[in-house]
Amino acid sequence: MTRADASSAVAQRSIVREWPTERILFILAAFLISVFFFSFCIGRYEISIVQIFKLFASKILPIQKDWPDAVETVVFKVRMPRIFGAALVGSALATAGAAYQGMFKNPLVSPDILGASSGAGLGAALAIFLSFGVLGIQATSFALGLGAVLLAYAISLKVPRDRALALVLTGILVGTLFSSGTSLLKYLADPYDKLPAITFWLMGSLSTTSSGDVAVALAPILLGAAALFAFRWRINVMSLNEDEAKSLGVETGRLRIIAIISSTMMTSASVSISGLVGWVGLLVPHLARMLVGPDFQTLLPASGILGAAYLILVDDIARSVASVEIPLGVLTSIIGAPFFLVLLSRQKKGWR
Repeated sequence: MTRADASSAVAQRSIVREWPTERILFILAAFLISVFFFSFCIGRYEISIVQIFKLFASKILPIQKDWPDAVETVVFKVRMPRIFGAALVGSALATAGAAYQGMFKNPLVSPDILGASSGAGLGAALAIFLSFGVLGIQATSFALGLGAVLLAYAISLKVPRDRALALVLTGILVGTLFSSGTSLLKYLADPYDKLPAITFWLMGSLSTTSSGDVAVALAPILLGAAALFAFRWRINVMSLNEDEAKSLGVETGRLRIIAIISSTMMTSASVSISGLVGWVGLLVPHLARMLVGPDFQTLLPASGILGAAYLILVDDIARSVASVEIPLGVLTSIIGAPFFLVLLSRQKKGWR
């Protein structure tokens, strides 16, 4: 089967647009770069955009230094890891969400549908409860996030009918089980020490993100993204029913496993450094689909770029709109839920 065959299989589902998708992707990339540099100016310590450009240019050009040392410290030690972390997490969750929606042919599916976020949340809560360090919290969160999805998949194999539906149902059950475990740990935790730490982590935040945290999450996210991008033209065929997809030469079972493992790696790695940040993987793929259509050859990169820009902007709001920092998970819910209702009200009948 060729890429042309895969694209033609969904051609009738595509939306005719005046602008070519390449131009839209270019505009999205330019928007992301603008948001990236603008975000360095936001915070308690005021820094102008001119200083930002001079500071970055000084790393490659012989520019005379006319800014205080504090500016360099704030930009490279405080804001840069956080902005990179927001871009990485937003891109990973949005790309994973788009892949999940394609795999299950359901626009209401998000990256936590199989229990990855619930498992990662339980892992982090358990690590905090046991007084693990930062690296231990991230490792435990990542491991249980993967473990939750593997458990859901293993249980779904026992169901003889409709493997995709069985996987979603077992994922919901496993997610509920792991969430109950998190609630139990919160009940048992020290209310003056461990409980506030668990609660704050579960609400999602990038306030303590370091360059080391970003480096740890980078490898599994890039590995998962590379696998999805390598098979993105085949994911188009998954929008058809199972028999039609197999008749076109796509091994749907193997492709679904690859997509699930890759998306789970990206989701678990993201949650391990940012906590639970909802709605990104559900909302952003819809926005990307409105811009570039349902072809996954362009939908996946569009989702990744838009997700990165979206979470950077939300994090900018979280650290600047009030005297205290607002948790990311709270903001993404406040912004995402009403906007998603608008999208649903305008959604045409059928899968688009």
